[in-house]
Amino acid sequence: MAVGYKARKRLALFILVIGLPAYIVLAVTMMGIAPGFSKPIELLIYVLLGVAWIFPIKWVFKGIGQPDPDA
Repeated sequence: MAVGYKARKRLALFILVIGLPAYIVLAVTMMGIAPGFSKPIELLIYVLLGVAWIFPIKWVFKGIGQPDPDA
């Protein structure tokens, strides 16, 4: 099932406005609950969490900046 350009654009906006801040709050909360790590390990975890959120939804953002192909 292919998702249309308009639907992907709306979904991308929803992810950026609602999903990303919620993910940031969740990641920071989980790091606060976790036992104290050393600074390099903590930095590595934050970098991995910062990059990992995009891979499952990368397909939504591909081509969104281009003009509508259906127009």
